[in-house]
This record gives sequence, structure tokens and C-alpha cells, in this order.
Amino acid sequence: MNVAFVFPGQGAQYVGMGRAIFDEYPVARALLEEADEALGMKLSDIIFEGPEDTLRLTYYTQPALLTVSVAVWRALVDRVDIQPLAVAGHSLGEYSALVAAKSISFADAVKLVYQRGKLMDEAYPAGQGTMAAVLGLDEEPLREVCKRASEETGEIVELANVNCPGQIVISGAKAAVERASLLAKEAGARRVMPLNVSGPFHSSLMQPAADRLGALLDEIEFADAETPVVANVDGHPRRMASDLRDALKKQLVMPVRFVDCVLSMKRLGVDCVVELGPGTVLSGLVRKIDKSLETAHAEDPATLDEVCALLTRGGESGE
Repeated sequence: MNVAFVFPGQGAQYVGMGRAIFDEYPVARALLEEADEALGMKLSDIIFEGPEDTLRLTYYTQPALLTVSVAVWRALVDRVDIQPLAVAGHSLGEYSALVAAKSISFADAVKLVYQRGKLMDEAYPAGQGTMAAVLGLDEEPLREVCKRASEETGEIVELANVNCPGQIVISGAKAAVERASLLAKEAGARRVMPLNVSGPFHSSLMQPAADRLGALLDEIEFADAETPVVANVDGHPRRMASDLRDALKKQLVMPVRFVDCVLSMKRLGVDCVVELGPGTVLSGLVRKIDKSLETAHAEDPATLDEVCALLTRGGESGE
């Protein structure tokens, strides 16, 4: 069995996530203590107790999700000796992937994503930027829709997440996103859903945040990855430290090309994609992108047992 690990992004969080993993696995519990120490605050209290409105704040959501996702990964590799062919994540999840690939330390990653969340919140005036999910319209027609909406409103709207066939998220100034949403329906979109987000993420409006994040990334020590990291910005696998840093610098202002990431992993020989962390959003997207890929998911002791059994069976049978 040729495995890839993928890690979820913002939106997968919920109060109490990871509690059973932290209770049962000492390696996970040690990671949680490391997060609290690195940030100088009780992130663990926010993860376990919330409230939900606090956990939903971008600068808490991001380190919380990273911590839980990496904890599940640590618990898995503590039990099963497996070398994935590739790792990847959705937006924030790419930082979890970099930790799993031994390119950046967990302590650096958790501090980085806390700052990343703050920079994203500060990059554009609250309430003036937004995002929307467009269902049932292909990439090129939607790109034309965004171009027309930008021309008509004088504001920016761009593709933000190419998640799976027929599901693309757009991002930008509120007026432009609203206009693009109407034009998308006229162009044949089955449905357009406004997203409950605090800003126009993965658009050029995030450039101020990207510039400041780039300076922080330059201060962090990156190592060449032990496992190829498939980057959001273009779906290409990367190992070199400089390439991995560069991809993160571009990530905030460029679309998350998750379709390309999955197809790239398939070309590398991956036949099973294991989602590590809260929720099953990425597993669902993988199945829509390529039905031939097996998917699995771990976020608590029961699902971790299932994944360990699957990976052990796969290794024994030589699949």
C-alpha cells in the first residue's frame, strides 16, 4: 500500500477535538504541553473548553488545528512504522504536513500559524472581504465570471480554492464576491454559498499579510523534507528547504489547488490517502477527485485503531 498523509485546514475545528487522543497517547500529550509552552498561553484550554466563538478566532483556530493534527500523526507513527510517499495539507494543513515531513519543527510551526492567523485577520478591514463556494461550474468559466465581476465593481474577486470537480471557492472584496455569485448562477452554477469567514483569504488582497509572513518565514529554520510535500500553490511535490519556504510565502495570495495536489500524489504512486486530524472534509474531496483512491481518516483512538490496522494489513500483503 502506497500511502499519503493529508492534514485539514480551517473550518475543521470543533471544541473538544483531540481530547481522547491526548488522554490516551503520551506523545500527543507532550505535544500539547509543547504548544502551550511555545505560545505562552493555555491553548489546551481553548481546544478543550472553547467557547466555540473563541476557538473560531483565526489566530486560535490555526494553532489549535495544527496541534491536534500533528498529535494524531505522532500517535500514528508511534504505533506503525510507515513512510508515506507524500504529505499535503489544505491551506493551514500544509504547515502540519511540513512538520510531518521533518522540514520545520512543531514549536516553530505552532508559533508561525498563530502569527499567520493574526496577520490574516489584520490584512483587510473586517467585514469588507468575504468568500463563497461555487458548485457546479468549471474553473475557466468561473475565472471569466470573476474577471467580469471585478471589471463591473472595480473591486477584486479571484479563485481561492479549487477543491474538487464542481466545487471552487472565490474570494475578494464583498461587493465583487456578491456580483460574481450572481454572475456564476447566470453562467450555470448549481449553487453559490457564502462562507462564514473573516476575510478574503487566498486572494491578492492578502498581500500585506503575505509580505509580513514572508519575513517571519525567513527567520525560521527549514530542512529539506524527508517526504515530498505537495504544495497548495501548484500541486508540485517539493523537498528542498528553499522551495518549501517559497511555496508558503505564495500560499496566502494564491489559490489552494487541492485537485492538483491529489492528482500529483496519484502520479507519485499513491493509492491510499489518510486524513489525519479533525473531520473528513479532505477524504470526501479526494473521493470526488479520483474514485480509485482509497481513503481513511484518524482523529480519535477508535479511528486511529482502524487506520493502524489498515496500514499494517497493507504492509503485510505487499499492496
